[in-house]
Amino acid sequence: MSLKEKLLSDMKGAMKAKDALRLNTIRSVISAIKNQEIDLKKDLQDEDILPLISREVKKRKEAATLFEEGERLDLMEKEKQEYVILQAYLPEQVSEEDLRKRIQEVIAETEAVGMKDFGKIMKVLVPEFKGKADNSLIKKLAGDYLD
Repeated sequence: MSLKEKLLSDMKGAMKAKDALRLNTIRSVISAIKNQEIDLKKDLQDEDILPLISREVKKRKEAATLFEEGERLDLMEKEKQEYVILQAYLPEQVSEEDLRKRIQEVIAETEAVGMKDFGKIMKVLVPEFKGKADNSLIKKLAGDYLD
């Protein structure tokens, strides 16, 4: 079952269960997928859909942080719940420990020294961890090792 089919199936399940939060969250992702398909004039495959879901997760995470700063705890909680719902559609996230280990390996392989070689290691790491780790986390950890 493709990711798009799973989303549609889960949307139907949320309708039957009258789970408004889950339904609206999944609908927003399906809408983003359809908009992308219209823009590109082609059907999206799973590898094209994962970055869209990652982007939606990132939006929810940022919104929750902003609502927390604004002391809107009700809205923050809603964003966090949507974040959890969407997170289930992404591949299992890589642990920070495994990520650190791989960053050190890539630095050794590319013989990177200092921030001038930052792009060289990011070129290897970003495609490798696409959908499995947040790019901002990769960037932060890589920066720690290259200082």
